Amino acid sequence: MKLKEFIKRRSVRSRDSINGWIWLAPSFIGVAVFYMVPFFVIVYYSMIDNPIQGNFVFLDNFVALLQNRAFTTAAVNTLRFSLIAVPLAVILALALALLLEARIPLKSHFRTFFLSPLMVPVASIVLIWQVLFHFDGAINEFLLRFGVDRLDWLQSEHNQLVVVVLFLWKNLGYNMILFMAALSNIPRELLEVADVEGAGPLYKLFAVKLRYLSPTMLFVTILSLINSFKVFREAYLLTGNYPYGGLYMLQHFMNNIFRALDYQRLASAAVIMAVAMVIIIAVLFIIENRYGKDVEG
Repeated sequence: MKLKEFIKRRSVRSRDSINGWIWLAPSFIGVAVFYMVPFFVIVYYSMIDNPIQGNFVFLDNFVALLQNRAFTTAAVNTLRFSLIAVPLAVILALALALLLEARIPLKSHFRTFFLSPLMVPVASIVLIWQVLFHFDGAINEFLLRFGVDRLDWLQSEHNQLVVVVLFLWKNLGYNMILFMAALSNIPRELLEVADVEGAGPLYKLFAVKLRYLSPTMLFVTILSLINSFKVFREAYLLTGNYPYGGLYMLQHFMNNIFRALDYQRLASAAVIMAVAMVIIIAVLFIIENRYGKDVEG
């Protein structure tokens, strides 16, 4: 009797497993065809001399790429932009979420205001920024009232600041909503105990709220990091293929060598960019695991 029950349970489990794989098959095939296979093709192209002969050169393309001045300039500009924009996107969004958590008037209007940039097309946003930061634009007209000379923002050393402001304006609202959702899930009992013990606002923020917000902070940081690497659309529409100074990003470099059909450098740059992203995200996961593991579950 026990043997029959065992065989029956085993057959049920096998059937459920087969059904599960059948349902997963379309998704797995889609991921393999559109993500995994192209990734390995890119790795292959990065290690050959050209697509026609296909001679294996291993790391020669990467060495040549790292010695390319245009690539190093684009990499430094992209790193600088991310180091400025991502922390600001996280900190300011958290500050806005904490502000809207308090009892302030017109709270729903503020939420709508910060979310409205998500509904505006990129081309319209760029047009607004061109009007604001043009040499004869609204920003210079405003600064003239305080005795500040006109500045060609997009052709100056401050051009990256223009895109940082654009990045923050477009992404703060979504990050703020994520933080507000996380704040609402913090156990009220802990905050009440902290109030009874006489804890101040700063202690509650750093000892209670930030510890429970660590998973959300990790997610918002990764999301902002990915979005910072996609700021090419805005920079391209503002300044074209070869922007001045700090706006020449990795995406500009990759787009330009794609137009030149230089597949080896393009593939090598893509692999380096992917490896850098994986390393950064892995470090963020390690930091979050050490800081927030005591509040999980």
